[in-house]
Amino acid sequence: MSKHTFFPNYTIGDDAFNEIPAICARYGKKAVLIGGKTALSKVETDIRHILQNNGFTLLDVLWFGGDSTLENVDMLLKHPAVQQADMLFGAGGGRALDTTKMTAHALKKPFFTLPTIASTCAACTSLGVQYRPDGSFRGVHISDYPANHIFIVPHIIAEAPTEYLWAGLGDTMAKYYESIVSTRQLELSHSDALGVTISRMSAEPLFTYGAQALQDARAHRSTPALEQAILAVIISTGLVSNLAQHDYNTGLAHAIYFGLVVLGHDIPHHLHGEIVGYGILPLLLLDKQPEEFERVYRFNKSIGLPTCLADMDVITKEHTDIVIHTASHTSDLDIWPYKVSEDMVHDAVMAVEEYSQMH
Repeated sequence: MSKHTFFPNYTIGDDAFNEIPAICARYGKKAVLIGGKTALSKVETDIRHILQNNGFTLLDVLWFGGDSTLENVDMLLKHPAVQQADMLFGAGGGRALDTTKMTAHALKKPFFTLPTIASTCAACTSLGVQYRPDGSFRGVHISDYPANHIFIVPHIIAEAPTEYLWAGLGDTMAKYYESIVSTRQLELSHSDALGVTISRMSAEPLFTYGAQALQDARAHRSTPALEQAILAVIISTGLVSNLAQHDYNTGLAHAIYFGLVVLGHDIPHHLHGEIVGYGILPLLLLDKQPEEFERVYRFNKSIGLPTCLADMDVITKEHTDIVIHTASHTSDLDIWPYKVSEDMVHDAVMAVEEYSQMH
C-alpha cells in the first residue's frame, strides 16, 4: 500500500502576508477568512487590503464560533461564502485553526493558516482537536493534509498575551523528550524516524533562545530570538506531529496533564503547555536521565514554568494521588520502552517534589 507524507510550507517575517498573492494565486481567487475575534481584529485589515489589491475577492470574514466543535464546523460548512470559496484562511490560536482545518478538509478545499499566537503547532499539523459544546474533549480529527502554506508574522505574535508563548515552550520541549523515550527500542519507518530526529529542534533552540524570546515578547518586540522560539513551537513540533505516529510523540508529560484534567474545578485552571512542561521533570527522573532533568529544571525555573505540584495548585495528598493514578493508566504510556507502574510514577513525582524543596 502506498504511503504519502505532506510537508506544510511556511513563510515567516513581519512582511509575510505580502507573499500571499504569489503563493495562493494557483488555488483560485475567492477566499474566506475565518478566525477568533481578537485574531481577526489583528489581521483582517491587512489581509483584505492585500487580497483586494491583487485581484482576489474576499467573500466574507467569519468568526469560527468560539471552539473547535463539530457544531461550529457544521455552521461554517453551511455558510454560502464558505461553499463558494476557492480557499480558506484560518487566523488565531489552535481552536480557530483546527475549526478552519476541519471545515476545509470536509470540503476538500485548500487552506492557509495565519497563527496569531505561538502556543501549539496547530498551524502546521494536519490533525484537528475536537471538543463538545460543553468544552469537554470529544476526540481527534485525523487527516494527512496540513495547511497548504503557513504565514507567520512575528510582530503579531509578540503583541499576544505572553502566557501563550510561555506555555507553548513547555509543550514544545516535551515533544522531544517524549518522542526519544517512547521510540527508543522500536524499529521505525522512515517517516517516524524522521519525525523523531526532527524533535530535537523542539528543545535545543528553546534552551538557547526561550528566555530571551519571552522577554522580547513581553516588550512586544519582534526579534531573532522570538522568531527561533516561534519556529520551534509551530514548525519543528508540527513536523514531528505530521511525520511520527501519535503514540510516538506523547508520553508521561502528557499523561500527567490528563491526570490534572481529572481534578477539573477542584483546582484553578492551568494552561496545557504549562502542565506538560512540568511533566517532563518526572518523565526524566523515571527514565533515569538526571543530567537532562537538571537541565530542564533550570530552564523551567528560568522562565517560571512549574517545578513542583504546588505550582499548579495541587497541594493535597488526595489530589496528588488522583493525578498519579490517572497518569499511570492513560494511553499516552501505551508505547514506552518498559512497563510503567503506578509506583514508578509516584516515586518520580515525589523525587521531583524533594528536589524542588531543596532548590
